[in-house]
Amino acid sequence: MSDLHLHIISFDIPYPANYGGVIDVFYKAKFLAEKGVKVHLHCFEYGRKPHKALEKIFHKVYFYERDISKKQVFKSIPYIVSSRASEELEENLLKDDYPILMEGLHTTSILNNEKFKGRKKIVRAHNVEHEYYQHLAKAENDLFKRYYYSNEAGKLKRYEKILQKADLILAISENDKHHFCKYFNHVDYIPAFHPFKKISSKTGRGAYVLYHGNLSVAENINAVNFLLEYVFNEMHIPFYVAGLNPSKQLRNTINKMPHVQLIANPDDNQLQELIENAHINISITAQKTGLKLKLLNNLYNGRFCLVNDKMLSGSKLDELCDIANNEATIKRKIKSLFKRDFGEDSIMERKAILESVYNNGHNVDRLISLLS
Repeated sequence: MSDLHLHIISFDIPYPANYGGVIDVFYKAKFLAEKGVKVHLHCFEYGRKPHKALEKIFHKVYFYERDISKKQVFKSIPYIVSSRASEELEENLLKDDYPILMEGLHTTSILNNEKFKGRKKIVRAHNVEHEYYQHLAKAENDLFKRYYYSNEAGKLKRYEKILQKADLILAISENDKHHFCKYFNHVDYIPAFHPFKKISSKTGRGAYVLYHGNLSVAENINAVNFLLEYVFNEMHIPFYVAGLNPSKQLRNTINKMPHVQLIANPDDNQLQELIENAHINISITAQKTGLKLKLLNNLYNGRFCLVNDKMLSGSKLDELCDIANNEATIKRKIKSLFKRDFGEDSIMERKAILESVYNNGHNVDRLISLLS
């Protein structure tokens, strides 16, 4: 193990690990390092600052500026890829012959470079990206952004065939694995890495329903607006909405509803307390892409977990959640769950399933065997 080196190219600086994509990147790299793998972490920066903590954890850390100039938008390859092409990165990777793990389609520009022929190249697919961007386009009200997402989706669909040049594609969900298996024969599934060590859910009852997410993202704004307009419009069970950067529109809507409370920009401890003390954590999405890491957070730390089926998206977590796909069923489930205590039997069921599928230790061992 001591001589296993690995380059990881991250689409963003993965610290602090406080949003979906970078949570998987950071904890995967961290568990590899703890197993003795010498991780050479390459990060593209835009908006997030380089962090000293990374240098304490990993063998070597490099930072590259992402080229977000407008010229990248007009290239035939997707913007998320062209803006992360870097000669400096390529030079650093070519100094040795260690395997390379690319995080997301975003970081795969080197697959077109003949100089990397013969190197072991693995792509961690965080989503079926063109489907993800199509959903972003549908959820977006701003015309310019909608055009950009739609255009990017088309480019991503055409670009995806580049994955043929990778030695291995690692899907993050069973659904994504099925998609990639249609086109490629070198696909494996390793679930998302995460920070949760044990089930911390409390038994008994909470006093409110909680929705949490980044409230500046169109998909999450649409989910909250749906819940406010169609679920909590007549039902007066307390509803808490927590998340980053809520819009003025959302603030105004919530201010008019006395049984709804907005917790804007909670810190990590405050958010964890809200999740632990809720009676129901509700998560709904219009996109069945990737894996929603907040679902894992709710299952490891919360009581009842109410979702729509798109939230589950090949996650193997169906048995642990209550599922509702329209406003009438969501209302009925909330009323019914509020009459029940959350019991020890539910915790034991979570323990059995989460510790078999989402066991970081087992999954990092499988990843190392694929690298070796």
